[in-house]
Amino acid sequence: MSTAGFQYLESWRLQLERNPSIILFLVLGIGTFAFAFAFASAYYRKIKVRLRLAILLIPITNTSQTIPSKHETSSEAETGYSPITPLSTFNWETTEPLVFRPFKPKYHLTMALSTIPISDLIPMDKTYKERMALRASLLEEYPDVVLGVHGEADPRIRRAVGELYGFVMGTYLPTRYPTMFSLSVSANHSTTLVKNKVTGKSYPVEIDMAQRQAVRKALEILGQTVDEDFLLLLPDTRGKDSEKESEESYFLAAYTAYFPSGFDTRTKLGLRLAAIHDPVPGYKEKLERSMDRFFARVEVGKVVARVNWSITTETGLFAAFGGVHGSTEASAKAAGKEEIEPGMLDVDSTVLRCERQTLHRLPRSKALVFAFHTYTYPLQTIKDEGLGEELATAIDGLKAGNVPGMHWYKRGSVWGEAVKHFLRR
Repeated sequence: MSTAGFQYLESWRLQLERNPSIILFLVLGIGTFAFAFAFASAYYRKIKVRLRLAILLIPITNTSQTIPSKHETSSEAETGYSPITPLSTFNWETTEPLVFRPFKPKYHLTMALSTIPISDLIPMDKTYKERMALRASLLEEYPDVVLGVHGEADPRIRRAVGELYGFVMGTYLPTRYPTMFSLSVSANHSTTLVKNKVTGKSYPVEIDMAQRQAVRKALEILGQTVDEDFLLLLPDTRGKDSEKESEESYFLAAYTAYFPSGFDTRTKLGLRLAAIHDPVPGYKEKLERSMDRFFARVEVGKVVARVNWSITTETGLFAAFGGVHGSTEASAKAAGKEEIEPGMLDVDSTVLRCERQTLHRLPRSKALVFAFHTYTYPLQTIKDEGLGEELATAIDGLKAGNVPGMHWYKRGSVWGEAVKHFLRR
């Protein structure tokens, strides 16, 4: 230490000896600072707790309290999904249905997939209330057709259905469509509910999947809440068909499907993808291996979509018992007898039917969710849009693509000539 520094310390020592009260003031000052710091920390923690309680206990009328969705601020790491963009001013009553015109001059059987954000998973429009009423009547009349489970005791199926239910009811709907759905807590604070502001119905955001009939109940609520059909697919652990089969094969484990296009979904339960698509011409040769490979490799967080099309006559949205596809040699012969003559088409009951199909993987159970939303467009609308010739060309193109049998499969031999005659008239 330098001489100057030593002299400075020595002068401080002499000051303390002459004025010992300085030490007392120093000790009191340090103590006061420590007390103030501790008090401020405790006060901050108290305020933080009060703020949290205030958020959860926002008062409302009736017997429940509205609360903000705990999922709205959930990170992608916590949920496995990207953030959902809210439509805070969405008005379902004035929103037109999505419009698809996927027909092309030649029909080629391909996957034709595109990637979409998770926010676009479930569309809503002004047909919502009407379709919910139709779904309610179908559930009452055909309860075993519109939903099904392949082994309700299977824990994998229980986990998958419970996960899908929780995401749709507790996260997606109240976040994406806050003008249609809101979360609330029951009067005794034991259950979080999602309220459908359109129908007035409320359901728990989570269901105890260990309860009897829990899987069917969850599927029923989903089918009565959104105008979307869901098919859950799981890896088949029952063994591979051959030693050369390297990719996992998926089977239909559970579903809620109110608007199937020409098939009874019950007959598909438990079947692998290949067996489900067995009636589709060219599927085995053109798509089977690539589909199995793609399904096995779908990553969590990725959502893909595609759109198909067909023409239906005198068939409603619920078409579980045929009338959309040809499936056997006998039906092909019958189709020749059923052929609609040009000029004899019932235009009012003939529509372009499109399915907007999506596929994504659930983050926890790793099940695949195949969903579809059915749209129908009157044939007259297509003609009024000036697309009559394009659709007529596409009908001929069903026979000109890589799977000529698609024309028969879509029952083009029944309605083809009559529809083209109307469109070109």
